Amino acid sequence: MKLTLTALALGTSLAFGMPAWAEASHMEHGRATNPAATNPMLSEGLVKKVDRAQGKITLKHGPLQNMDMPGMTMVFRVQDVGWLDQVQAGDRVRFVADRVNGALTVTKLEMLK
Repeated sequence: MKLTLTALALGTSLAFGMPAWAEASHMEHGRATNPAATNPMLSEGLVKKVDRAQGKITLKHGPLQNMDMPGMTMVFRVQDVGWLDQVQAGDRVRFVADRVNGALTVTKLEMLK
């Protein structure tokens, strides 16, 4: 009798628990493990230097959430070198940075007023 009750309890818990487990498993399978990586947030920064010849910009920035990086001053490549004609040292910007072919690269850049 004990074995029957144990089997019944186990079967019931599996029957009711499986749909929730399957749904959670399906949702995890359909998205990246780090939601910020798929929807990067803009970070604010101060342009410290622009190197048009090298296609690089030096930014003093706040945290880069999509890269789990604290605020600091860094040199980045830029995805569009034309952006470097629009900025100069002292400008405030919003940007998204990511690794592109192994290099830290600004992939979106907006001027702040």
